[in-house]
Amino acid sequence: MAKDLTKREDNYSQWYNDLVIKADLAENSAVRGCMVIKPYGYAIWEKIQATLDKMFKDTGHSNAYFPLFIPKSFFSKEASHVDGFAKECAVVTHYRLKNDPITNKIIVDPDAKLEEELIVRPTSETIIWSTYKNWIQSYRDLPILINQWANVVRWEMRTRLFLRTAEFLWQEGHTAHATRQEAIEETEQMINIYADFAENWLAIPVIKGVKSENERFAGALETYAIEALMQDGKALQAGTSHFLGQNFAKAFDVKFTDKEGKLDYVWATSWGVSTRLMGALVMAHSDDNGLVLPPKLAPIQVVIVPIYKSNDQLDLIAEKANHVKKQLEQKGITVKFDDRDTHKPGWKFAEYELKGVPVRIAIGPRDIENNTVEVSRRDTLQKETHSLDNIEDYIEKLLAEIQSNIYQKAFDFRKENTFKVETYEEFKQVLDSKGGFIEAHWDGTVETELKIKEETKATIRCIPLNNPQEEGKCMVTGKPSKQRVIFARAY
Repeated sequence: MAKDLTKREDNYSQWYNDLVIKADLAENSAVRGCMVIKPYGYAIWEKIQATLDKMFKDTGHSNAYFPLFIPKSFFSKEASHVDGFAKECAVVTHYRLKNDPITNKIIVDPDAKLEEELIVRPTSETIIWSTYKNWIQSYRDLPILINQWANVVRWEMRTRLFLRTAEFLWQEGHTAHATRQEAIEETEQMINIYADFAENWLAIPVIKGVKSENERFAGALETYAIEALMQDGKALQAGTSHFLGQNFAKAFDVKFTDKEGKLDYVWATSWGVSTRLMGALVMAHSDDNGLVLPPKLAPIQVVIVPIYKSNDQLDLIAEKANHVKKQLEQKGITVKFDDRDTHKPGWKFAEYELKGVPVRIAIGPRDIENNTVEVSRRDTLQKETHSLDNIEDYIEKLLAEIQSNIYQKAFDFRKENTFKVETYEEFKQVLDSKGGFIEAHWDGTVETELKIKEETKATIRCIPLNNPQEEGKCMVTGKPSKQRVIFARAY
């Protein structure tokens, strides 16, 4: 199965597309730019969702749901916000179809025009802040800590499964606070949660930082982000958390009375991650044989494959395999015993390798005699024979080791592909020959940032938090700079 994959070194983009489809994660739909997330891919998303949902609730957040449709007039209330999303908005203008008696075709009924056009949500700040106006009168109503799991639509012209689609799934948090400091602390708390999840569950090392003014979320005073490096040397923004100040509160006139009886505008944040994390998971770890999934997010952590020639042998192996399965499940490990007689063991081995199952156990008649099994780990493709005694403890430790090893491999890759440059010529040479994260001095102006983007297609990914202060000169203009920032070409 894996032999049908394009090799990464031949065409990384095609390798990614092949793998997403052949590993049964997702496929393109009949709707241009939209995807069907298949059961195996959705099972990974469910694990991502469940883990993050618990992390949100552990920090005091609650889930709610807001409308898919947003009145167009709402977008005009926050100027920078509408500028940021105007080109991506899908607009509902009519509410009925009818049969044209002349052409006998289904057409939009011209008599069913909406009084006010509706935007299919690209993000929910406007509809949520119009709602918060009804919820907030006093400091006693604050803070509001709300998250919603939803779909959004951004009309992308060039799409790629998981990474950029017209419709995608995500979560978006929207919080309201009495003070600027509380809102900033919330913004920072959430980017730390995303970083924790990325490193300890996705096994992807990330850099936490703030965006430059040009790269900020539309309507935000500050955008925090986590940036990850993919195997082709491109960056991927894996999560963002925005300090919105009082912009949306002012746009929707959301005021509260503080403890001293003074009327003031509410302070806001928003934050989110999406199914783009699925793309990150594929690109950060997988190889030419297929997916490599960190055990914490693998739908199947262990698969047991019987090797037999007769039904009698299968019965004997099945008894032992089901006993092992039960032992592992008591440890909280997800196990599949694949006793299908429609495929040979070799085909099954290739299938589970392609799908990134972290551990494969093979049991044959000789293993039963010797009280052993063959254990294969997906991350290194190593095999070894292990006693069935205390197999559950061994597999539990092995899964933890695989999780750690996958992270370390990605961390080492990022370290090897992070470069410091001093001049613009050196910057362009490294960018074209190696890619990766490039640390360089920048004069802090939008003009220089846009010049670099236009000439090289590289952007400032972030200004790292707790960034070392270092006197230097902007690589483009030669003007003074007090710190390096992270540049890369990105998805």
